[in-house]
Amino acid sequence: MNLDPALLEILVCPQCRSALFVDADAGELICNACALAYPVRDDIPVMLVDEARPLGDAAATTPA
Repeated sequence: MNLDPALLEILVCPQCRSALFVDADAGELICNACALAYPVRDDIPVMLVDEARPLGDAAATTPA
C-alpha cells in the first residue's frame, strides 16, 4: 500500500471525523472511534461508510 503522506494527514473518518490509522498489512485505514476499517484499493482509499468493514474488539488497531 503506497499512500501519499500529505493525503493521510487530511483524511478523516467520514462518519465521525476522527483520525485514521494505516494498517498496511490489511490494506486498510482504521477508525478506532467507530471501529471501522476503510479499504484501500489500488492505492486509493475508499472512504465510504457503506464500504467499511466493522472491526471486532480483538481486531481494533492502535497507532504505532
